Amino acid sequence: MILVATVQRGRNKPYKDLAGHIWVKQEADKRRVTENSELLSLFQDSGEYHADEASVKDTSVRDIDTLALDRFFQNVYGKPLTEFDVPQDQLLHNLHVTDSKGRLTTAGLLFFGQRPQQYRPMFVIKAVWFYGNSIAGTEYRDSRDIEGTIPEMFEQAMMWLKSCLRRTQNGQSYNSIGQLEIPETVLEELLQNALVHIDLLKTAAIRLMVFDDRVEIVNPGCVMGGHTIDEVKLGNSFARNPLMANFCAKTMPYRGLGSGIPRVLAEDSQVEFIDSKEGNQFTVRISRPLTATEAGSNTDLAVSSDKKAVSSDEKAASKQKVAVSKEQMLLAFCVKPKSLSEICKHLGLKDRYKVKKRYIDPLLNKSLRMTEPESPNSPTQKYVTI
Repeated sequence: MILVATVQRGRNKPYKDLAGHIWVKQEADKRRVTENSELLSLFQDSGEYHADEASVKDTSVRDIDTLALDRFFQNVYGKPLTEFDVPQDQLLHNLHVTDSKGRLTTAGLLFFGQRPQQYRPMFVIKAVWFYGNSIAGTEYRDSRDIEGTIPEMFEQAMMWLKSCLRRTQNGQSYNSIGQLEIPETVLEELLQNALVHIDLLKTAAIRLMVFDDRVEIVNPGCVMGGHTIDEVKLGNSFARNPLMANFCAKTMPYRGLGSGIPRVLAEDSQVEFIDSKEGNQFTVRISRPLTATEAGSNTDLAVSSDKKAVSSDEKAASKQKVAVSKEQMLLAFCVKPKSLSEICKHLGLKDRYKVKKRYIDPLLNKSLRMTEPESPNSPTQKYVTI
């Protein structure tokens, strides 16, 4: 006889035992949650906590960019901040730009701060335009950190992306401006999603990478609220950062209705969504329609600074293949969590002890992390690139 018990999902997540402890499932076992960061993450996933509402230590109204704030009030309410009858401090608090003590909220800092990265240094977009198609490559065409407020970062990142991508005639007349190989709508929606839905509890930057065959946007924070990628494709929305989503909806093309991903899919672009729960990151991979060979002979590149001939590109690509180290191979392979055995096999090495001591240990907590940091010698231990 088999007894099947069905337990309905509760509303008061995360669940606690009678002693008030919170437990999470780990493989076939369970473990007690003790780290503050993990507790906050659980409350965030349940919608009970929003990191964008948190106060930013040592900030005040003096850190606000008054021009950006006046522009916001003029665009949204049709009049400047000074024309409201409500005192300015109260008005900023009502909008959740500041807290009750006059400190900036995280959302207020990221939208209206003069220097957001002074207080949140990891909130940047790390943009790299690679030669070839491997993240382990040692040479690049362009690399930069994109900083500023969220609207500024969005605008700069869009300009950078458009400078990296090709423009094609696509059946238009000779005098027409070429069309981007990836529709601008697709880039706008996916870039805005990355900025708005970033997991602020994870100290990692947004990565924007352009390869010969694709564009990748890697965002800290997986799909939350128990949703799946299929649900996201249908327009189901769960705001990780509701204040940021609200500000975005009023200042940028972002609508906040869950319609962004369906609009991306409607453009018939080849887009792949990868939701990594273990690595707590969400990756969007957009295929570029032109091949690397076509790219070498295509004179319609949006960037005029890249003057290298195809033969030079091929030489550079062959050099980088030779120069790839074991560490680079390891980091590229561990984009998804991998076990020590899998890493040894990928590197073509048999001595597990030497691989761990020589290649894995020096990278831990720098470029690599354990999936089970409390149990370093666990038989189910895996390693994932940060």
